[in-house]
Amino acid sequence: MTDHSTSAPAEHRLSHADTDTAAVRSVYEMRSLRTDAERAEAVALVEDRLGWLTRHGLPKPAGADIPELFWSKELRTVGLFEDGLLLACMILGLEAGSGREGSAETGSRLLLHHVYTLPEHPDDIVRLITLWSSDYAARLDRPGVRAETYAPREPNTGPTRRFLDRLQEMGWTVTGTAALFGEHVIRLELRAEARPPLLLLIRCEVPLPLPASSDSKGRTS
Repeated sequence: MTDHSTSAPAEHRLSHADTDTAAVRSVYEMRSLRTDAERAEAVALVEDRLGWLTRHGLPKPAGADIPELFWSKELRTVGLFEDGLLLACMILGLEAGSGREGSAETGSRLLLHHVYTLPEHPDDIVRLITLWSSDYAARLDRPGVRAETYAPREPNTGPTRRFLDRLQEMGWTVTGTAALFGEHVIRLELRAEARPPLLLLIRCEVPLPLPASSDSKGRTS
């Protein structure tokens, strides 16, 4: 995850949601990237975000062609849209797991690979992704979500520390560190939570269920 902004929370828009009001139009939409135009927009967003990180001296992947992944039709690429504008893109996967009796791989988590957000956007996009992914994991009957964020070796000061504090305030838990593409990353987990009123904020057009996939592509942005 790469958003280091300090925008106001988004979930306040759910406080008086009426789930019976089917005609209400959602503010945002999470959907699969289906067309070459949408994939090209995602590639441009990733390139813009990587450039933004470079200009601000923040950690980013150095050993992989991340934008190229969003051209793939084999990966589950999805985007968060507002009135047709792409605010964020990511790649979805399912953690390999033994599961529980009677429900194959139920014990595994939803994975968010390579989450990138639109630079300099006023909405708190990471919070929107947090709300959506927690709800989507619950609908997949998964216990939670896993993601990673690039970080310096000493992440306890500066923008990275503030970003991690914000993530933990949203419900993410720091579970450890790892190396990805030769870079230092922090592992994160989020508990699944069904949020029926979320439809009034974020309409989900990402199909259920997701097919199981390996962890080999990397899980962070």
